[in-house]
Amino acid sequence: MSSKYGLMLKPLDLGFTTIRNRVLMGSMHTGLEEPDMMSGLFGGGLGKMAAYFAERAKGHVGIMVTGGIAPNSEGRVAPMAAKLTKSSEAKAHKEVTDAVHNVGSGSKICMQILHAGRYAYHPMAVSASAIQAPIGPFKPKELSSADVQRTIADYAQCAALAREGGYDGVEVMGSEGYLINQFIATHTNKRTDEWGGAYENRIRLPLEIVRAIREKTGPDFIIIFRLSMLDLMNKGSSWEEVVQLAQALEKAGVTIINTGIGWHEARIPTIATCVPRGAFSFVTEKLKPHVTVPLVTTNRINDPGVAEKILADGHADMVSMARPLLADPHFVLKAEEGRAEDINTCIACNQACLDHTFQGLNASCLVNPYACNETELISKPTTKVQNIAVVGAGPAGLAAATTAASRGHKVTLYESEAEIGGQFNMAKLVPGKEEFYETLRYFKRQLETTKVDVRLNTRVSAQDLVAGKYDAVVLATGVAPRKLTLPGFDHKKVVSYVDVLKHKVQVGSKVAIIGAGGIGFDIAEFITHDPAHASSSTDIDAFVKEWGIDKSNSVRGGVDAVQPALPSLGPRAQVYLLQRKTSKHGAGLGKTTGWIHRTVLKNKGVTMIGGVSYDKIDDAGLHITVKNKKGETSSQVLDVDSVIVCAGQDPLRELQADLKSNGIQVHLVGGADVSAELDAKRAIDQATRLAVQIESVQGELKYSPPSSMMNSMMNMMGKK
Repeated sequence: MSSKYGLMLKPLDLGFTTIRNRVLMGSMHTGLEEPDMMSGLFGGGLGKMAAYFAERAKGHVGIMVTGGIAPNSEGRVAPMAAKLTKSSEAKAHKEVTDAVHNVGSGSKICMQILHAGRYAYHPMAVSASAIQAPIGPFKPKELSSADVQRTIADYAQCAALAREGGYDGVEVMGSEGYLINQFIATHTNKRTDEWGGAYENRIRLPLEIVRAIREKTGPDFIIIFRLSMLDLMNKGSSWEEVVQLAQALEKAGVTIINTGIGWHEARIPTIATCVPRGAFSFVTEKLKPHVTVPLVTTNRINDPGVAEKILADGHADMVSMARPLLADPHFVLKAEEGRAEDINTCIACNQACLDHTFQGLNASCLVNPYACNETELISKPTTKVQNIAVVGAGPAGLAAATTAASRGHKVTLYESEAEIGGQFNMAKLVPGKEEFYETLRYFKRQLETTKVDVRLNTRVSAQDLVAGKYDAVVLATGVAPRKLTLPGFDHKKVVSYVDVLKHKVQVGSKVAIIGAGGIGFDIAEFITHDPAHASSSTDIDAFVKEWGIDKSNSVRGGVDAVQPALPSLGPRAQVYLLQRKTSKHGAGLGKTTGWIHRTVLKNKGVTMIGGVSYDKIDDAGLHITVKNKKGETSSQVLDVDSVIVCAGQDPLRELQADLKSNGIQVHLVGGADVSAELDAKRAIDQATRLAVQIESVQGELKYSPPSSMMNSMMNMMGKK
């Protein structure tokens, strides 16, 4: 066992049981909690969920918490979402708990009980008061006093059924703005009966739930309570109230208190990549002197060194990692074995996990497509070793090369540049995307351990590949930025995003960016960053100031009356972000992160203009015609020094035809296959799925993006 992470790996004695280390896998709704329709009718269908958690148990996670399971039908997050209300459903969960316990690692698993309240995506939604959530599609019904008592009984019964299903405990979701939080905060609780008004009344629900669960399940059952310690809402709890509730929860019988940060509707990022590592452990630290039960801290802890420091500094007794254990199920085991450099680090992008969840898709992971696909995406040693060439060492090429080589194939990776990474080498330079360095570090290590023959600074030709007598060639050659065709496209003011990020071309004080997709937003962030100051994504104090968070947590919700220290345009005097579409800027960005990027650029003072036609570029600037929502047009000249083109890209496939004509099996992956958007999630997933079966693929392997029954249902509801 590695002594470097001695505190993180130290067992935690709970009295009636012991957790093997201080790592809790935080709850994430993955979609695996919902069985497929046919097997679900017969009380089964949780095989994928079982395999998913078993893999994390093999990785020596101390205690795992499932995605949210509703205690009754009205508490479901969506009409077909998981619930636990009867023994037949508990029986299905035995497949999950047995899979975890049979691993023999000592890992424990708890089921999260989550009542969505007004966040429910169905018309049966209920809450403390009949107030619709800004992110909810339905106005909830106010629970009567009798309904509240029934709900408490439902929680207790759900916990008892969880024990019947083999779980070691439950986590009661009391934060993030779900039902219990809705009762606690005056923001959503306008009641005048015994469940509203005074704080003692508003916290009756969580306390009675915990007491009922403890009575129903006995003294040797883990009860974790997810307590909202920082609501990030103007009418959230005060710090004194948080302490009062925590102490009352301890008396009521909780075993562990987990930290909850922010409501889902709060307009402050809490887990995105722009949030510094361990940014919110100060909240847990402040509670530590007030309770004796173990405290778990959470959010953006993706490195064993960060976890160890948090524990060493006395901020908490345990650390919660959710997405980092999607990215690498063996995170803890690798830390134990002193192999931290082999950890596939979570980059907090949300693209395949939370974005999928909110689109009704099963979750996965951009850097680890095996996540939540353990039963279908399986990498086995090959029985037919092939000589494979991979051209291009961007994300797709790296995934294809290392996966194929790990299976026993002989792989040669060609890269024309002096380093691996492709588009990631530009992305990592953007403030807020520093985590991309970790993915490149991981792939570099994998190239070494899988013994891929890496040939940098090598622009390979079709003739070279034919002469190499390869059984298959994977073209991961990426894209080239699309050039403008309007008059003045070759003016000295015009540069591409590649010129700016890769070739370090300097731009002027006044800049127009053509194209408001992901690259356009990245460029706007990059050119408005003041290089004299650290990015707020790496500086906790700068982050809390920028987003208006009171780090002392002395005001309600941690934000009440706190004015954010808005960022500026940095070295620029004027920046325009332009798009042809009349829809809001960044509409195609990540579902859970797009609003963050829009807010940052708006706060900086970036001017966003839609409905733009580009007329010409000359010494006077960029000439455009703008169509408003009424269809009226107006012409204007943007007086800018530089025009940065982020208007799409074209695939680089020049090797394909010659290779095919020479009878070589050719596969396109990543941007070389589809260049419409630079999509690392698609690229890595596609390349991995090809590499696990490459020796048996004849012709082109058609790539199908992930889907699910839940996605179809959400589409029918019109809620996607």
